[in-house]
Amino acid sequence: MTNLSRSLILGSSLLALAACGPDEIASPGTGGNITINNPPATPTPTPMPTSAAVTPANGCPTIADAQGLTDEGTITGPEGEWRVCATPLRFNTSSTLPRIPGLLYRLPGEVNVGTDGGPTPDASDGLSDTNVELTIEPGVILYATGASFLNVTRGNSINAVGTSSRPIIFTSRDNILGLNNADSSGQWGGVVLSGRAPVTDCVAPGATPGTIACERQVEGAASPSFFGGATNNDSSGTMRFVQIRYSGFVLSGDNELQSLTTGGTGTGTSLSNIQSVNSSDDGVEFFGGFVNIKRLIVAGAEDDSLDTDTGVKANMQFVIAAQRAGIGDAIIEADSNNGLQDQTPRQNTTIANATFIQRKDGDQVVRIRGGTDYGLYNTLVWDASAGGTACIRIDLPETIRAAAAGLDDVGPPRFQSVALDCATDFRDGSSGVTAAQAEGIFDTGAGNNKSYVNTLVNGYLNGSGENGFAAIFDVTSLGTFFEASSFIGAVSASNDWTQGWTCDSSAVSFGNNTGACTSIPVFN
Repeated sequence: MTNLSRSLILGSSLLALAACGPDEIASPGTGGNITINNPPATPTPTPMPTSAAVTPANGCPTIADAQGLTDEGTITGPEGEWRVCATPLRFNTSSTLPRIPGLLYRLPGEVNVGTDGGPTPDASDGLSDTNVELTIEPGVILYATGASFLNVTRGNSINAVGTSSRPIIFTSRDNILGLNNADSSGQWGGVVLSGRAPVTDCVAPGATPGTIACERQVEGAASPSFFGGATNNDSSGTMRFVQIRYSGFVLSGDNELQSLTTGGTGTGTSLSNIQSVNSSDDGVEFFGGFVNIKRLIVAGAEDDSLDTDTGVKANMQFVIAAQRAGIGDAIIEADSNNGLQDQTPRQNTTIANATFIQRKDGDQVVRIRGGTDYGLYNTLVWDASAGGTACIRIDLPETIRAAAAGLDDVGPPRFQSVALDCATDFRDGSSGVTAAQAEGIFDTGAGNNKSYVNTLVNGYLNGSGENGFAAIFDVTSLGTFFEASSFIGAVSASNDWTQGWTCDSSAVSFGNNTGACTSIPVFN
């Protein structure tokens, strides 16, 4: 199909927004929906059942930390009246936040889990681990406002494990009060996991990347807080069945956090079933270290949906990234080492079974640059904007060169069984990398399709075309992390993993779950 024909199908235009590069762990921000194939209308969401209007808990529970919780009285929203219990600014003792009907937890500022244990797991760096673990029970709701955020420091961990019927929800005060609408965002900081796995772009001049001397700072922290080290198997804990809503408040200057930010996390960290909703910066950003995450949803991010940089080694499978109409930058922005392409470790990110939906007229849907190594497998890239946003852009000769000895380099980007539904498939990058070169790299991958027309149902769920796509790449050949799948895209009709624990936004609506993201579920 020609670009002109595709443009006529896609319709009216949106506005453009420029891309950004990597910064510190709080990265700066940067400087209607089109339906194809007439899928069935999205079903009206069915909220979680409630017994009655919320009535406040009698008081705050006792926790193991001697500082305790602070009873701040009650707050009233559309769902009823809630008891508010503020956490300490620093958890010094492993503690559990239990789910109690009618009770919310408030983050009163920069809330740290433990005290930073330094870049080594022993005291050789002059700092000893405090080994504090914050446990959050299924169905717990935490809220914050302004510059408040949660930071799990090195040598400490989080155990936030919700369930498919009772997810854990991090959100904003305005969400509790019922003040939010489809475009609300940037109302509090977000969640930060700080580990001691290797990173690049060191804060200390002359430090060797990937060593214990190479650290980066969590910006916006009231006192210096760092991440990085040389412990590959470091653990910052577990997060599962978690919603993170309306994050991205400007902490200082133009430094903003994402819904979820990782810095130097190790292979011992476990992440799955995470939903980001309306982050005013990136949806998620992974700085260095190792990230292994399955069943990730990024809905309505106002900058990039998935931002990876400073030498991260990341594996992701079953990923939905969908923009709001006319809002957002790229779905993927990938850099290796913040302008220092040959620092090691070199970023190597692999994504399998993803559905990317671009709804903003912009420069590109996927931008791979900075010498990063990157792979997309069994993935659907759909430009649903009206302006012909290019699917793929690759920047810098270091990004497309053959693997270079001694540089932790695996060669040009890899594309296997990737379907492009875009009016413009490729565009010129920077420093001489052309659209033709990007297309040539894409064409070397087996099973790729540049003229695909998606058959998505309800805006996210695979239709007949995705379920019957050929050829499917065997992602189990990529490593033990990846599960076998017989389709492209994120969600098959036979296994809709979005059900039960998600909320519905203007970017993507799943139905029959916890209701609209603008409301607060009341769990039985």
